[in-house]
Amino acid sequence: MLKNQTIPKATVKRLPLYYRYLRILFDSGKQKVSSKELSEAVKVDSATIRRDFSYFGELGKRGYGYDVEKLLDFFAKTLNDDRLTNVALVGVGNLGNALLKYHFHQSNSIRISAAFDVREDIVGKIVDGIPVYPISDMEEQIRIQQIDIAILTVPADKGQENAEKLVAAGIKGIMNFTPARLTVSSDILVQNVDLTNELQTLIYFLNHYKKEQTGE
Repeated sequence: MLKNQTIPKATVKRLPLYYRYLRILFDSGKQKVSSKELSEAVKVDSATIRRDFSYFGELGKRGYGYDVEKLLDFFAKTLNDDRLTNVALVGVGNLGNALLKYHFHQSNSIRISAAFDVREDIVGKIVDGIPVYPISDMEEQIRIQQIDIAILTVPADKGQENAEKLVAAGIKGIMNFTPARLTVSSDILVQNVDLTNELQTLIYFLNHYKKEQTGE
C-alpha cells in the first residue's frame, strides 16, 4: 500500500467484491485477467477498477493485465483473509439466528465463535455449532477468545448498553444491525446496517424509475 495514502471508503467497500471474483477465477484455473474482464464480471467500470488498484501500487502490467494468483494473494493479505477472524454475535433473535446459520466460512476467514443472549431458553445451547452464552459472560468470553469484532442484533433500546459492554471487553469493531446509532469513542469502528433504510431506498429508486418509464 502507498505510504501516507488514504484509501477512499468506496474503494475499500469494493475490495471484497474483487477478491471474491478473483477466487472464482483462480479456482477455475485462470491465470490472468484484464480490468475489462473484471469490469464485466463485477459490474464496476474498468477505469474505477484501475483507480482502485492504483492505491496499492503496481499490481498489473500494461498489455498483460493482472496475474490472478498474485492479485488474489495480495488481496487476501490486505483483507486479512489469510488468517481466521473470530466474531461475536450479540442477540440471537430472528436476525441473529439467521446470521448464525449464514455460511461465513465460504470466505475461509470469518467465523462466529460465540453468541450471547439473555433468554434462558437458548442460553447454554449450541446453535449450528456455535455456543450461546449469557450476556453476563460476554466480557469474559470476548477476552478469552481474543475477539475484536462483534455483530449487534439486539432490540434498539438495548443497543447502547451492549455496545458499551463490548467496548469494555476490548471489541474494536461493531457491525450494528439495530436502528439505534451508537455513541462510542472515535477509535471504535462502527458499521451501521439498516435493512429497512436500504429497502426504502431501493423502493424509492424503483418508483422513480417507473415514473421515468411511464412519463408520469
